[in-house]
Amino acid sequence: MLRLATRRLSSAPAVAQAASAAPAAFAHLSSLGAVRQDWTRDEVAEIFNLPFNELIFRASVVHRMNFNPLEVQRCTLLSIKTGGCNEDCKYCAQSTRYKTFVKPEPMMSVDAVVEAATRAKASGSTRFCMGTAWRELGNKKGSFGRILEMVEEVNGMGLEVCCTLGMVTEDQAHQLKAAGLTAYNHNLDTSREHYPSVITTRSYDDRLQTIANVRKAGISVCCGGILGIGESEADRVGLLTELASMETHPESVPINALVPIDGTPLDVNEAPDVFQMARTIATARIIMPRSMVRLSAGRLSFSPVEQTMMFMAGANSVFTGDKLLTTPNPAADEDSLLFDSLGLKGKAPFSSPLRIDVDGGANAHGGANAQRTSVTEMSA
Repeated sequence: MLRLATRRLSSAPAVAQAASAAPAAFAHLSSLGAVRQDWTRDEVAEIFNLPFNELIFRASVVHRMNFNPLEVQRCTLLSIKTGGCNEDCKYCAQSTRYKTFVKPEPMMSVDAVVEAATRAKASGSTRFCMGTAWRELGNKKGSFGRILEMVEEVNGMGLEVCCTLGMVTEDQAHQLKAAGLTAYNHNLDTSREHYPSVITTRSYDDRLQTIANVRKAGISVCCGGILGIGESEADRVGLLTELASMETHPESVPINALVPIDGTPLDVNEAPDVFQMARTIATARIIMPRSMVRLSAGRLSFSPVEQTMMFMAGANSVFTGDKLLTTPNPAADEDSLLFDSLGLKGKAPFSSPLRIDVDGGANAHGGANAQRTSVTEMSA
């Protein structure tokens, strides 16, 4: 007993010294959370290659500086025009170039889409996304008119509305904005260097032009990529650098895991593991601190514990419902059980991120006061 007490007393100075050194230990965190558009690949690679625990810790700090870490937005993605696409995206079941289980279907009616949106809202989704299987909107005037009506109807339900319709012109983007579109999804998929190995029917710059058209119309950009399509870690760094170098970061960054589809050229590829996903999510969270990072396609292949790691890495959105376009997805009741077990709650639509400074100042975007939080408190 005496020896134990002596040990405790003798360790007291060391504890005091460690406590006094705490601010210095967190000095490297002082730049975390800064919004930058001048990231270099070397800088992003340095973050991406941090020891895993350190990377997750830093991402967690940035997450708490900008968002309530217990809020995760639920989104629903509906394929309103399935199959029949003439592009050659090697991962996609909807391409006419590959023999897959997907067969072309006509566009859904406005009433059917509104009914699906109603179910999505009832199950807890606050963002409703609509996708079409084609290269570009082009001169599809009849289909576009119906889509504009869908956007108006879903917007009127108090939901965020997102579309992914392939390439759009600036004029088409303005019409979507006028109809009430919240966000437009147009992924870069991978790095500029690896992109031609996956897709040849649409260039990288075509995608960036559509993003520019959407941005000019005042629509939020949803733009991310896919892991498992034959890319290297350097390609993942390249994709993240491209996204974080945009004049305005995407409001939403979906990180997808490949779902290998029989009949596609990538059907033999292995899906990424949880560490590859979490490392990519964490890096995205750090370099794009105020973006929503969305855990998207391929989530069904990860266990609840693995998905929890991705939330800890900075993901704060998931897609619910039994399908993501044409690929399987966890059922809404399974997500509810996961949320309940983790103490998570859904994120309200149209809510803004927090803005917390590392010196302790905190406020919500828009001027409302929020809880004051310091770096040392967040690390406890």
